[in-house]
Amino acid sequence: MSAAYEFVPYPFAARTYGASLPPLHDGRDPQRRPIVVVGGGPVGYCTALGLANHGVPVVVLEADDSVCFGSRAICISRRSLEIVERLGALPGFLAEGLPWTGGRSYYRDQEVLHFRMPQDANQKLPPMVNLAQYSIEQFLLDACEKRSDLIEIRWQSRLAGIDSRDDGARLQVSTPRGDYAMDADWVVAADGGRSFVRDALGLKLQGNSYEGRYVIVDIQMESSRPTERLAYFDPDCNRGSTVLVHKQPGNVWRIDYQLQDGEDPEAAILPENVLPRVQSLLAMMGETAPWNPIWTGIYKANALTLDRYRHQRVLLAGDAAHLVPIFGVRGANSGIDDADNLAWKLAYVIQGRAGEGLLDSYSDERVYATHENLSYGTKSTEFMAPPSFAFDLMRRAVLSLAVAHPQLASLINPRQTSAITYLRSPLNAQDDGALFGAGPVAGAPLLECPVQLVEPSTSADGPQMRAGHVTDVVRNRFTLLAFAPQPALLQALQLQADALLAKDIPSAVLPVVGAVDEAPGGAAAVVDAKGQLAAMYDAQPGAVYMLRPDGHVLGRWQGGRHAPADVAAAVRHAIDKALA
Repeated sequence: MSAAYEFVPYPFAARTYGASLPPLHDGRDPQRRPIVVVGGGPVGYCTALGLANHGVPVVVLEADDSVCFGSRAICISRRSLEIVERLGALPGFLAEGLPWTGGRSYYRDQEVLHFRMPQDANQKLPPMVNLAQYSIEQFLLDACEKRSDLIEIRWQSRLAGIDSRDDGARLQVSTPRGDYAMDADWVVAADGGRSFVRDALGLKLQGNSYEGRYVIVDIQMESSRPTERLAYFDPDCNRGSTVLVHKQPGNVWRIDYQLQDGEDPEAAILPENVLPRVQSLLAMMGETAPWNPIWTGIYKANALTLDRYRHQRVLLAGDAAHLVPIFGVRGANSGIDDADNLAWKLAYVIQGRAGEGLLDSYSDERVYATHENLSYGTKSTEFMAPPSFAFDLMRRAVLSLAVAHPQLASLINPRQTSAITYLRSPLNAQDDGALFGAGPVAGAPLLECPVQLVEPSTSADGPQMRAGHVTDVVRNRFTLLAFAPQPALLQALQLQADALLAKDIPSAVLPVVGAVDEAPGGAAAVVDAKGQLAAMYDAQPGAVYMLRPDGHVLGRWQGGRHAPADVAAAVRHAIDKALA
C-alpha cells in the first residue's frame, strides 16, 4: 500500500471514563431513581438535558467508556439546532460545524440537480450543519457534565436485565467493577439500533430492510471545495452505483458508495478494495491533494419502527424505537426530536403536573412522525438504491431526461429532513384554520421571524430590549403569544396563566406589540415593529397562539372573533386537555 494511503486517526481525542459503581446495599443501589436513561449518545444526552431543564434528576447508563468512535450521524438539522440551543449546548455545534444550504446531483458527468433548503433573512440558524457524531456527543456530554447536580452518568455500565412492571422497573447492571440491581420509576431506552431493552421486552421492529449495501469511508484531505451534499449516479469511477460525499470539520470527508449486486460485503471493506475506488472518485472530482483513510464500515438501509413507543413504564426513543434510512439525514435528527418531545412530558408526569396519559401522546406523535420520515426516506432509498428492475429503469429514465426536462429534477431531490407537524395529535386544541390565511397550525412548530424581545427590569432604566427571534420565546413552559391585545384580553389571559402557576404549571403571557412603550407595565413582551410576525402568522389584533414547552403550537384563535372570556376559556380547556 502506498504511504499516501496509510490510515490516520480522527482529528479528535475522546476522553475516557472509568467504570461507575454506586454505593451498594446487598448488591443493590438502595436509592430508587425517578428516571434511568439507558444509553448515552445524542438521544440519551438530549433526554437527560431536557429533564434537567425541568429540574428532574436522571441517571444515564452508558456501556462504553467514551463518546462514540467511527462514522455515524454527520448532519444536524435546523430543528435539531433549535432543540440543542434550548438544552444549552449550541455554541460548540455552531463553532465547529460546517453549515450548508443545498447540494448537487450528477448523472455520469452531467449535473442534473442543484437543490437548496429553505434559507432566508428570517432564519437564526442554518438549515443544516455537518458535524461528526463524536463531536455531537461530546458537546452534549459537556453540557450534561455542567448539570451534574441533576445528571449522573455511569460509564462502562451495561444493562444486563430488565423487569418491567406497572409501577416501574428493576434493572440489572453489569460493570467491570461488579454487578448490581437498581430500581427506577421510569426507563427511557435510548440504546440504539441493537437495543437490549427492546429485545428484552420482546418488541419487534416492523417494516422494510433493503438489500442494497453501502460502504462508508472517512478520509482526511485538504480541499477548498464548499460544504454541500454531493451525489453521483452511475459515475465513471463506480459504474452502476451511487456515491455520496459530505465535507466535515477537520478536513474529514465522508464517502458512501453503493455495492454492486453480488459483491461480497466482507471483502468490499478491505483496504485493497476500498482505497482504489476512493482514489478513482477523487480523481473524477478533480481533487489532487494528498489524502489518508481514517475509517471504513458498511450498512444497509432500514425502514423499521415499533407500533408503540410506550410500554408500561418504559419509553423507547431514537434507533431503539425506529430505524430510518439515512437518505435525507433523518436518523439522529428524528431521535433528537424524540428526546425533545419526551422530556417535558415525562417531567410533567413525574412532578405531578400531568397524568400518565400525557406519555401516550409521546408515542402517538412520534410514531406519526416516524411514519412521515419513513415515507420520505423510503422514496429516497428506492431512488438511491433501486430495489427492483422496474425502479432501476425508472431511475435511469429520470436521470437521463432531467437535464432536458428540469421538471423531473424533483424526483431526484433527496427530501432533506424537516420539522414534523403533529396534525393528528391528541393534544391539539382548537384551530381557527378557516380564519387564518397563514401561520403555523395546531401541532406545528413555529415559523421563524426576527423580533425584538423586551425583558422586564427592576432598574430605573426600565425594560431592556434586545434583538432576537420568535423561537427564543420557547421555554420550559406554556406560552401565550397575544397579538396587539386589548387590556381585557390581556387580563383574561393573565388570570389563566396565574391559575396555572398556582398549580405549579409554568406559563407566561407575552404580548406582541409594535413598540417597546406598548408593552403593558414594562412586562416581558415581543416587539414586532414592522408587523412581519403578525403578517407571517396572519394574526389580527387580539389573535392568540398558545405554545407547548417544546415549541409546537397547541392551539390558536383569531382576534376579533371571540370575546376575551371565550379565548381564556379555550386556553384553559386546551391546557386541561393536554395535561389530562
